[in-house]
Amino acid sequence: MTGGMAAAAPTAHRAGLLSCHVCGRLSRPAAAPMASQCPRCGTGLHRRRPASLLRTWAFLFAAAVLYVPANVLPVMRSSSLFGAQDDTIWSGIVYLWLEGSWFLAVLVFVASIVVPLAKLLVLGTLAASAQAKSTAAPLLRARAYRVIEFVGRWSMLDIYVVTLLVGLVQLQSVAAIEAGPGALAFGAVVVLTMFASLSFDPRLIWDPVDAQVDTPANPPADGRRA
Repeated sequence: MTGGMAAAAPTAHRAGLLSCHVCGRLSRPAAAPMASQCPRCGTGLHRRRPASLLRTWAFLFAAAVLYVPANVLPVMRSSSLFGAQDDTIWSGIVYLWLEGSWFLAVLVFVASIVVPLAKLLVLGTLAASAQAKSTAAPLLRARAYRVIEFVGRWSMLDIYVVTLLVGLVQLQSVAAIEAGPGALAFGAVVVLTMFASLSFDPRLIWDPVDAQVDTPANPPADGRRA
């Protein structure tokens, strides 16, 4: 289905209905000046999520700031009778590659480096295009948003590995391993990008397309709609 065909299809907004952001029920707005509430769960109803772009930009900016220390600072500190060692995400990837664990090295690289960076870039592009009211490739942007939502959970792979190693080593009592400051920054990046994804209202992608379809191509000379 093309963007033009999707925009011409019936929508809740065209029917004068509001969708609950929590349970998804469609309801008619209350008469002014009363505030509209969902009759099922009591959540306040809005045509679009309030301050969606502002929240998305705030979470993205915070995640972008923490992305650098997340990759530079050590995510794991290990100490034993032979000394102490700090490991960053990059040093872990290099170690796995040199040891011949190429699949694990690529998996950690994609999950810990590529995915968070891709989420920052894609969500930033989506927010910027929605703010600019762009009508370019709305279906592609909607699909990109769904992909980002799906793959975002795998960004926590490094944190899972550190947690398992800490528990395993502490039980064996052969060494001491603790999470480093990079793990905290990395976890914050993942959580903030998740919040940014949840804050972004994907319906903003289609609003300019709907407005373009609703506007007549050749309005009458006196400015009135046909």
